[in-house]
Amino acid sequence: MGGYLAKRALLALAVAVTVSLVNFTMVLLSGDIAVSIAGPTATYEQLERIRRDLGLDQPIVVQYLRWLGNAVRGDFGDSLFYRTPVADLILERLPVTLTLGISAIVFTILVAIPLGVVAALRPNSWIDRAALSLAVAGQAMPSFWFGLMLIVLFSVMFPILPPSGAESWEYFIMPTVVLGYSAMPAVMRLTRSGMIEVLTSDYIRTAYAKGLRHFKVLFKHALRNAVIPVVSLAAVQFGYMLAGSIIVESIFALHGTGFLAWEAMKTADLPVVQAILFVFSLFYIVLTFLSDMLNAWLDPRIRIG
Repeated sequence: MGGYLAKRALLALAVAVTVSLVNFTMVLLSGDIAVSIAGPTATYEQLERIRRDLGLDQPIVVQYLRWLGNAVRGDFGDSLFYRTPVADLILERLPVTLTLGISAIVFTILVAIPLGVVAALRPNSWIDRAALSLAVAGQAMPSFWFGLMLIVLFSVMFPILPPSGAESWEYFIMPTVVLGYSAMPAVMRLTRSGMIEVLTSDYIRTAYAKGLRHFKVLFKHALRNAVIPVVSLAAVQFGYMLAGSIIVESIFALHGTGFLAWEAMKTADLPVVQAILFVFSLFYIVLTFLSDMLNAWLDPRIRIG
Protein backbone atom coordinates (compact mmCIF):
# COMPACT_ATOMS: atom_id res chain seq x y z
CA MET A 1 0.00 0.00 0.00
CA GLY A 2 2.90 2.34 0.78
CA GLY A 3 4.43 1.93 -2.69
CA TYR A 4 1.09 2.48 -4.39
CA LEU A 5 0.50 5.57 -2.25
CA ALA A 6 3.92 6.99 -3.16
CA LYS A 7 3.39 6.42 -6.89
CA ARG A 8 -0.03 8.07 -6.87
CA ALA A 9 1.32 10.99 -4.82
CA LEU A 10 4.16 11.58 -7.29
CA LEU A 11 1.72 11.39 -10.18
CA ALA A 12 -0.59 13.89 -8.47
CA LEU A 13 2.35 16.25 -7.88
CA ALA A 14 3.39 16.02 -11.54
CA VAL A 15 -0.17 16.75 -12.67
CA ALA A 16 -0.37 19.72 -10.29
CA VAL A 17 2.83 21.24 -11.70
CA THR A 18 1.62 20.69 -15.27
CA VAL A 19 -1.76 22.24 -14.52
CA SER A 20 -0.13 25.25 -12.88
CA LEU A 21 2.05 25.77 -15.95
CA VAL A 22 -0.88 25.52 -18.35
CA ASN A 23 -2.98 27.76 -16.12
CA PHE A 24 -0.27 30.41 -15.91
CA THR A 25 0.37 30.35 -19.66
CA MET A 26 -3.30 30.50 -20.70
CA VAL A 27 -4.13 33.41 -18.41
CA LEU A 28 -0.93 35.22 -19.40
CA LEU A 29 -1.91 34.97 -23.07
CA SER A 30 -5.50 36.10 -22.44
CA GLY A 31 -4.64 39.74 -21.80
CA ASP A 32 -2.19 42.33 -20.53
CA ILE A 33 -2.46 42.91 -16.78
CA ALA A 34 -0.83 46.32 -17.17
CA VAL A 35 -3.61 47.44 -19.53
CA SER A 36 -6.23 46.05 -17.13
CA ILE A 37 -4.73 48.10 -14.29
CA ALA A 38 -4.01 51.36 -16.10
CA GLY A 39 -6.87 51.29 -18.60
CA PRO A 40 -6.85 51.47 -22.41
CA THR A 41 -6.02 55.21 -22.39
CA ALA A 42 -2.74 54.78 -20.48
CA THR A 43 0.47 55.98 -22.08
CA TYR A 44 3.32 53.70 -23.06
CA GLU A 45 5.44 54.99 -20.20
CA GLN A 46 2.70 54.26 -17.66
CA LEU A 47 2.29 50.72 -18.96
CA GLU A 48 6.02 50.09 -18.87
CA ARG A 49 6.24 51.36 -15.30
CA ILE A 50 3.44 49.01 -14.20
CA ARG A 51 5.07 46.06 -15.97
CA ARG A 52 8.37 46.85 -14.30
CA ASP A 53 6.77 47.18 -10.84
CA LEU A 54 4.94 43.86 -11.23
CA GLY A 55 7.89 42.05 -12.78
CA LEU A 56 6.08 41.54 -16.09
CA ASP A 57 9.18 42.66 -18.00
CA GLN A 58 11.12 39.62 -16.80
CA PRO A 59 11.39 36.33 -18.72
CA ILE A 60 8.33 34.08 -18.71
CA VAL A 61 10.15 31.35 -16.78
CA VAL A 62 11.07 33.79 -14.01
CA GLN A 63 7.49 35.09 -13.86
CA TYR A 64 6.13 31.54 -13.64
CA LEU A 65 8.49 30.43 -10.89
CA ARG A 66 7.77 33.57 -8.88
CA TRP A 67 4.01 33.12 -9.32
CA LEU A 68 4.16 29.40 -8.42
CA GLY A 69 6.24 30.10 -5.32
CA ASN A 70 3.77 32.74 -4.17
CA ALA A 71 0.79 30.50 -4.99
CA VAL A 72 2.18 27.65 -2.90
CA ARG A 73 2.29 30.07 0.03
CA GLY A 74 -1.28 31.19 -0.69
CA ASP A 75 -0.30 34.56 -2.14
CA PHE A 76 -2.08 35.21 -5.45
CA GLY A 77 -1.57 38.94 -5.50
CA ASP A 78 -4.25 41.63 -5.34
CA SER A 79 -7.51 41.78 -7.24
CA LEU A 80 -7.53 44.42 -9.96
CA PHE A 81 -11.23 45.14 -9.38
CA TYR A 82 -11.68 44.76 -5.60
CA ARG A 83 -8.19 46.06 -4.71
CA THR A 84 -7.88 43.40 -2.00
CA PRO A 85 -5.78 40.21 -1.75
CA VAL A 86 -7.13 37.47 -4.01
CA ALA A 87 -6.65 34.84 -1.31
CA ASP A 88 -8.94 36.77 1.03
CA LEU A 89 -11.64 36.96 -1.66
CA ILE A 90 -11.48 33.22 -2.30
CA LEU A 91 -11.51 32.32 1.39
CA GLU A 92 -14.50 34.60 1.90
CA ARG A 93 -16.51 33.03 -0.93
CA LEU A 94 -15.31 29.42 -0.66
CA PRO A 95 -17.62 28.28 2.21
CA VAL A 96 -20.71 28.94 0.06
CA THR A 97 -19.35 26.89 -2.83
CA LEU A 98 -18.18 24.07 -0.55
CA THR A 99 -21.59 23.93 1.17
CA LEU A 100 -23.33 23.77 -2.20
CA GLY A 101 -20.91 21.19 -3.62
CA ILE A 102 -21.00 18.88 -0.59
CA SER A 103 -24.79 18.99 -0.31
CA ALA A 104 -25.12 18.35 -4.06
CA ILE A 105 -22.80 15.32 -4.11
CA VAL A 106 -24.53 13.86 -1.04
CA PHE A 107 -27.89 14.34 -2.78
CA THR A 108 -26.50 12.66 -5.91
CA ILE A 109 -25.13 9.64 -4.04
CA LEU A 110 -28.21 9.14 -1.86
CA VAL A 111 -30.52 9.16 -4.89
CA ALA A 112 -28.45 7.79 -7.78
CA ILE A 113 -26.86 4.72 -6.15
CA PRO A 114 -30.14 3.27 -4.76
CA LEU A 115 -31.80 3.91 -8.14
CA GLY A 116 -28.96 2.14 -9.92
CA VAL A 117 -29.13 -0.84 -7.56
CA VAL A 118 -32.91 -1.17 -7.91
CA ALA A 119 -32.67 -0.86 -11.70
CA ALA A 120 -29.98 -3.58 -11.79
CA LEU A 121 -32.06 -5.94 -9.66
CA ARG A 122 -35.03 -5.55 -12.04
CA PRO A 123 -33.47 -5.14 -15.51
CA ASN A 124 -35.87 -4.28 -18.35
CA SER A 125 -38.69 -3.74 -15.87
CA TRP A 126 -40.73 -0.58 -15.51
CA ILE A 127 -38.48 0.44 -12.62
CA ASP A 128 -35.43 0.07 -14.82
CA ARG A 129 -37.04 2.04 -17.65
CA ALA A 130 -38.18 4.77 -15.25
CA ALA A 131 -34.65 5.11 -13.81
CA LEU A 132 -33.12 5.27 -17.28
CA SER A 133 -35.71 7.86 -18.34
CA LEU A 134 -34.77 9.92 -15.30
CA ALA A 135 -31.12 9.67 -16.31
CA VAL A 136 -31.83 10.74 -19.89
CA ALA A 137 -33.87 13.71 -18.66
CA GLY A 138 -31.05 14.75 -16.34
CA GLN A 139 -28.52 14.68 -19.16
CA ALA A 140 -30.77 16.57 -21.58
CA MET A 141 -32.06 19.27 -19.22
CA PRO A 142 -29.98 22.48 -19.03
CA SER A 143 -29.16 23.46 -15.46
CA PHE A 144 -30.16 27.09 -15.95
CA TRP A 145 -33.60 26.11 -17.28
CA PHE A 146 -34.16 23.60 -14.47
CA GLY A 147 -33.15 26.19 -11.88
CA LEU A 148 -35.49 28.81 -13.31
CA MET A 149 -38.37 26.33 -13.39
CA LEU A 150 -37.82 25.46 -9.72
CA ILE A 151 -37.83 29.15 -8.84
CA VAL A 152 -41.08 29.70 -10.73
CA LEU A 153 -42.69 26.66 -9.12
CA PHE A 154 -41.49 26.82 -5.52
CA SER A 155 -40.87 30.55 -5.08
CA VAL A 156 -43.49 32.21 -7.30
CA MET A 157 -46.44 29.88 -7.80
CA PHE A 158 -46.04 28.16 -4.42
CA PRO A 159 -43.86 30.40 -2.21
CA ILE A 160 -42.27 27.61 -0.18
CA LEU A 161 -38.56 28.20 -0.70
CA PRO A 162 -36.55 31.42 -1.01
CA PRO A 163 -35.47 32.17 -4.60
CA SER A 164 -32.00 33.56 -3.87
CA GLY A 165 -29.45 34.20 -1.18
CA ALA A 166 -27.48 32.07 1.28
CA GLU A 167 -28.71 33.12 4.71
CA SER A 168 -29.78 29.65 5.92
CA TRP A 169 -30.06 26.02 4.81
CA GLU A 170 -33.41 26.63 3.06
CA TYR A 171 -31.62 28.77 0.49
CA PHE A 172 -29.49 25.79 -0.59
CA ILE A 173 -32.32 23.32 -1.26
CA MET A 174 -33.09 24.28 -4.86
CA PRO A 175 -29.45 24.90 -5.86
CA THR A 176 -28.55 21.51 -4.37
CA VAL A 177 -31.24 19.74 -6.40
CA VAL A 178 -30.22 21.51 -9.62
CA LEU A 179 -26.49 20.85 -9.21
CA GLY A 180 -26.97 17.32 -7.88
CA TYR A 181 -29.45 16.28 -10.56
CA SER A 182 -26.94 17.12 -13.28
CA ALA A 183 -24.56 14.48 -11.86
CA MET A 184 -27.20 11.85 -11.06
CA PRO A 185 -27.48 10.24 -14.54
CA ALA A 186 -23.82 9.26 -14.81
CA VAL A 187 -23.64 7.86 -11.26
CA MET A 188 -26.92 5.98 -11.58
CA ARG A 189 -26.08 4.40 -14.94
CA LEU A 190 -22.58 3.39 -13.82
CA THR A 191 -24.00 1.84 -10.63
CA ARG A 192 -26.60 -0.05 -12.67
CA SER A 193 -24.12 -1.44 -15.21
CA GLY A 194 -21.65 -2.37 -12.46
CA MET A 195 -24.28 -4.18 -10.41
CA ILE A 196 -25.58 -6.10 -13.44
CA GLU A 197 -22.05 -7.25 -14.25
CA VAL A 198 -21.21 -8.18 -10.66
CA LEU A 199 -24.47 -10.04 -10.01
CA THR A 200 -23.65 -12.47 -12.85
CA SER A 201 -20.18 -13.26 -11.45
CA ASP A 202 -19.17 -16.70 -10.21
CA TYR A 203 -18.39 -15.55 -6.67
CA ILE A 204 -21.91 -14.16 -6.30
CA ARG A 205 -23.39 -17.51 -7.32
CA THR A 206 -21.00 -19.20 -4.89
CA ALA A 207 -22.15 -16.89 -2.09
CA TYR A 208 -25.77 -17.81 -2.75
CA ALA A 209 -24.81 -21.49 -2.92
CA LYS A 210 -23.31 -21.20 0.56
CA GLY A 211 -26.68 -20.08 1.84
CA LEU A 212 -25.81 -16.46 2.52
CA ARG A 213 -28.75 -14.13 2.87
CA HIS A 214 -29.72 -12.04 -0.15
CA PHE A 215 -29.22 -8.76 1.71
CA LYS A 216 -25.70 -9.73 2.77
CA VAL A 217 -24.70 -10.90 -0.72
CA LEU A 218 -26.13 -7.77 -2.28
CA PHE A 219 -24.50 -5.15 -0.06
CA LYS A 220 -21.37 -6.87 1.30
CA HIS A 221 -20.20 -8.64 -1.84
CA ALA A 222 -21.93 -7.19 -4.91
CA LEU A 223 -22.27 -3.50 -4.12
CA ARG A 224 -18.75 -3.20 -2.67
CA ASN A 225 -17.22 -4.28 -5.99
CA ALA A 226 -19.73 -2.50 -8.20
CA VAL A 227 -19.19 0.81 -6.44
CA ILE A 228 -15.43 0.97 -7.14
CA PRO A 229 -15.74 2.87 -10.46
CA VAL A 230 -18.54 4.94 -8.93
CA VAL A 231 -16.10 6.26 -6.30
CA SER A 232 -13.80 7.68 -8.99
CA LEU A 233 -16.76 9.11 -10.89
CA ALA A 234 -18.19 10.72 -7.74
CA ALA A 235 -14.83 12.37 -7.02
CA VAL A 236 -14.70 13.80 -10.53
CA GLN A 237 -18.33 14.92 -10.30
CA PHE A 238 -17.66 16.62 -6.97
CA GLY A 239 -14.76 18.52 -8.52
CA TYR A 240 -17.01 19.47 -11.41
CA MET A 241 -19.66 20.71 -8.99
CA LEU A 242 -17.16 22.93 -7.20
CA ALA A 243 -15.62 24.33 -10.37
CA GLY A 244 -18.77 24.36 -12.47
CA SER A 245 -21.18 25.87 -9.97
CA ILE A 246 -20.93 29.26 -11.68
CA ILE A 247 -24.28 28.85 -13.48
CA VAL A 248 -26.15 27.64 -10.40
CA GLU A 249 -24.62 30.31 -8.18
CA SER A 250 -25.55 32.98 -10.72
CA ILE A 251 -29.17 31.81 -10.99
CA PHE A 252 -29.74 31.65 -7.24
CA ALA A 253 -27.49 34.64 -6.37
CA LEU A 254 -25.16 32.56 -4.22
CA HIS A 255 -22.02 34.64 -3.87
CA GLY A 256 -19.55 31.78 -3.86
CA THR A 257 -16.34 31.31 -5.81
CA GLY A 258 -18.29 30.42 -8.95
CA PHE A 259 -20.04 33.77 -8.84
CA LEU A 260 -16.69 35.40 -8.07
CA ALA A 261 -15.19 33.77 -11.18
CA TRP A 262 -18.03 35.13 -13.29
CA GLU A 263 -17.50 38.64 -11.87
CA ALA A 264 -13.75 38.36 -12.48
CA MET A 265 -14.26 37.36 -16.11
CA LYS A 266 -16.65 40.26 -16.65
CA THR A 267 -14.16 42.77 -15.23
CA ALA A 268 -11.04 41.14 -16.74
CA ASP A 269 -9.68 40.59 -13.24
CA LEU A 270 -6.94 38.21 -14.38
CA PRO A 271 -5.29 37.50 -10.98
CA VAL A 272 -8.64 36.32 -9.58
CA VAL A 273 -9.35 34.15 -12.64
CA GLN A 274 -5.86 32.68 -12.45
CA ALA A 275 -6.14 31.91 -8.74
CA ILE A 276 -9.59 30.31 -9.01
CA LEU A 277 -8.46 28.09 -11.89
CA PHE A 278 -5.42 26.99 -9.89
CA VAL A 279 -7.35 26.34 -6.67
CA PHE A 280 -10.07 24.28 -8.33
CA SER A 281 -7.51 22.36 -10.37
CA LEU A 282 -5.94 21.37 -7.05
CA PHE A 283 -9.38 20.30 -5.83
CA TYR A 284 -9.67 17.96 -8.82
CA ILE A 285 -6.22 16.50 -8.24
CA VAL A 286 -6.72 15.96 -4.50
CA LEU A 287 -10.17 14.41 -5.00
CA THR A 288 -8.83 12.06 -7.67
CA PHE A 289 -5.95 11.05 -5.40
CA LEU A 290 -8.33 10.35 -2.49
CA SER A 291 -10.62 8.30 -4.74
CA ASP A 292 -7.62 6.21 -5.86
CA MET A 293 -6.76 5.55 -2.23
CA LEU A 294 -10.34 4.56 -1.42
CA ASN A 295 -10.51 2.26 -4.44
CA ALA A 296 -7.23 0.63 -3.40
CA TRP A 297 -8.72 -0.01 0.04
CA LEU A 298 -11.92 -1.45 -1.43
CA ASP A 299 -10.11 -3.67 -3.94
CA PRO A 300 -6.59 -4.87 -2.98
CA ARG A 301 -6.01 -6.00 -6.60
CA ILE A 302 -5.62 -2.34 -7.56
CA ARG A 303 -2.62 -1.98 -5.26
CA ILE A 304 -0.97 -5.04 -6.77
CA GLY A 305 -1.60 -3.88 -10.30
